[in-house]
Amino acid sequence: MTYSKDNLTIEISEHGAELTSLRCGGREYLWNGDPAYWNRHSPVLFPVVGKPYNNQLHIDGKVYPMKQHGFARDSEFEQVNYGPGICFRMIDTDRPDVYPYRFNLEVAYVIQGNTLTVSWYVENQGGQKMYYQIGAHPAFLLPDYDANDQVHGYVRFYDNYRSDERAVSPLLTSALEEGNRVPLSGGPCRLPHELALTAETFAQDALMIENGRHGQEVSQITLCDKQGRVVLSVDCYDADAYGVWAPHKEGCPFVCLEPWQGICDSKGFTGDISERDMIRCIDSHDHGHFEYTITIEKS
Repeated sequence: MTYSKDNLTIEISEHGAELTSLRCGGREYLWNGDPAYWNRHSPVLFPVVGKPYNNQLHIDGKVYPMKQHGFARDSEFEQVNYGPGICFRMIDTDRPDVYPYRFNLEVAYVIQGNTLTVSWYVENQGGQKMYYQIGAHPAFLLPDYDANDQVHGYVRFYDNYRSDERAVSPLLTSALEEGNRVPLSGGPCRLPHELALTAETFAQDALMIENGRHGQEVSQITLCDKQGRVVLSVDCYDADAYGVWAPHKEGCPFVCLEPWQGICDSKGFTGDISERDMIRCIDSHDHGHFEYTITIEKS
């Protein structure tokens, strides 16, 4: 469905409650989902972020199959009443063969000016503690993309509201190997505050910024054009981690800026779901809330 307010027009699919278009002033900012590069736009990652080791979750002594990024992105949602904007609720949440918790998941979109707020509400409807992760995966078009350019744009990292005093050079400690985390070859290293996006930036897969472990937490990432002008920002003050990623394919014209409450398993991890890194827990009949914003820079 299409929803317009103030300066933004968005489109959301009931399949996955996925944002599929984000326009401001007639300009599209979101990737179109061309399967030649990546067949998604901005999927909701739930109940896991990233890949469980061996695509398995261990819960109370039982093993459950769970694919990378979970099942919400491939589930059907329905629109429900919601005052400030529009909201979608997952229809079929009874999946005892893959996830033994009873829950309600809602995804809400609210527009104010040039800012889109995306919120998730997770309610534990069962009689036991519920463990989960949740995250975002929006893909943004690189302005005036030209495959022949050496640099296609930049991303900048900040620990709070954008200013030079809050610039961050995030520490990387892990790399991906077959979808799971392994120690970074050569030891931890820091990304520059302003990271150039080139054809080789993601040659080793996603860059994973693990907040809270090494200080200098990232709460905002800005996307800049080739001249260094800010295009948009993604803000999330409750992110446990951020992913920055694009397929390592020639001519790929987008980059994903991903705030997460969760992260993929370390290689070899076979512990209980309660022991997974960056896992969230909700008591019986309680709820969790997570949100992030996308702000288009005013021209």
